[in-house]
Amino acid sequence: MTASPIGLPPALLVGLGRPDRGDDGVGPVVALDVAALRLPGVQVLERVDPTSLIDLWTDRETTVVVDAVCSNGIPGTLIVLESGADDPRLPDGVWSGTGRGGTHAFGLAAAVELSRALHRLPRRLVLIGIEAAQLGYGEPLSPAVSAAVGPAVETACGILVQAGATGSRHSHGSGGSPIRVTRGVDP
Repeated sequence: MTASPIGLPPALLVGLGRPDRGDDGVGPVVALDVAALRLPGVQVLERVDPTSLIDLWTDRETTVVVDAVCSNGIPGTLIVLESGADDPRLPDGVWSGTGRGGTHAFGLAAAVELSRALHRLPRRLVLIGIEAAQLGYGEPLSPAVSAAVGPAVETACGILVQAGATGSRHSHGSGGSPIRVTRGVDP
């Protein structure tokens, strides 16, 4: 692993989800697009199981996780939430019902809060959720979620570039408060 200029591991982006489950595959799609940009000091990974995140983000300065969410919002809506070591607990709802993988009910929210309890969260953790429309086996990304890939890539890259340039805390919002970004549809 390459160390950053301040001695910490590089920034990390994880695309979480299953490509064979419709909109659940949006995390890996965003990860592939970000990886193609070859941002310096950024490691990009795809994962299915949220439990793997705990070891991946420990001791990181900045980690961005992109995942499909089901919050009864408008499909394709981006939800950006800070939840790093110095931020409050995740609000109930958005990421609590997205458990996938071998442990089924252990979702992203559980991985975040277990990491918080074990003092293994990165200093800055940014969750980018994309509101899903369809999660069936063998389905492609829905049109609304496909349209959200570009804005999700831009959002993630902005965070990662800022982290690489400053090596410091966030400045775009208050910790723990979701920022809803709706593209093309008024809420």
